[in-house]
Amino acid sequence: MLITDEDCRTETLVFNEKFEARAASRPSREGAWDAALSAALRRNRLGGDTPPVRLPYGRDRYVDDGVKVRVFVPDHVEGVYLHLHGGGWAFGSADGQDEKLWLLARRARLAVMSVDYRLAPEHPFPAGPDDCAAAARWLVRHAAVEFGTERLLIGGESAGAHLAVLTLLRLRDRHGITGAFRAAHLLFGPYDLSMTPSQRSFGSRRLLSNTDSLLRTYELFTPGMTAEQRRDPEISPLFADLTGLPPARIVVGTEDPLLDDSLFLAARWRAAGAPVRLGVVAGAMHGFTLFPLTVTEREQRRELDFLAAAGR
Repeated sequence: MLITDEDCRTETLVFNEKFEARAASRPSREGAWDAALSAALRRNRLGGDTPPVRLPYGRDRYVDDGVKVRVFVPDHVEGVYLHLHGGGWAFGSADGQDEKLWLLARRARLAVMSVDYRLAPEHPFPAGPDDCAAAARWLVRHAAVEFGTERLLIGGESAGAHLAVLTLLRLRDRHGITGAFRAAHLLFGPYDLSMTPSQRSFGSRRLLSNTDSLLRTYELFTPGMTAEQRRDPEISPLFADLTGLPPARIVVGTEDPLLDDSLFLAARWRAAGAPVRLGVVAGAMHGFTLFPLTVTEREQRRELDFLAAAGR
């Protein structure tokens, strides 16, 4: 395991400590689902208290099965990136990070299509994966006409990374589509919803994610399921046959309860025959790219470079 950004470890860990101290002073969100709290959180940035900025460059539209997407098209398009947002399958939105996606679109010369998939608990599994797969199938059929390219990439953060892998597997297993997406970019995703050792042992530290918060999101996403049932490969892609998937870049921090998920997935991805770049960021917690850190700037540059070059 190659750990990156060792020179920033102290800065990153100090930020984690401050985040944890602030979280400890706020009321806990433990307990039953609160619809009013959920609505407030969904209006705001992930990890913050202010609404996201909606840029005029983004365009909302609907594709197959009435799935809503948000599209960014720069002047020069050399590929299309299907983006799946994070938020534990219960929060987040396609318009929650316009600034990042528009910057990526311009600098990597990619049309970016972010999926506004249905959220739990109102729409539990398989609603979100269904929407993501529908958007991906639409791109496979229409990207050449709509965007002038068939170079397709896919990726996301956290729950979005999980959905990206499920989407690739669904395209292969349900529709016989392989090779359409030329690369995957997967940031700190959960790939075993029955919980890997790092998830189980992380404990109650009040970082952006911990053992208890992960378990709550799994219960919202897959209500009534046992851990054994959540090992189904259609839910936990770590247990799936990964043959035929594209090259991938997989990133996670050393202070993320999902550390094992990325380590294990990278090993299985590589064993299945596809190239993998694994990045393990020193001291970084789950969702670190949401925050103003040196490692965030570096990771955004690495993501941009990977997506700009992938699948050519």
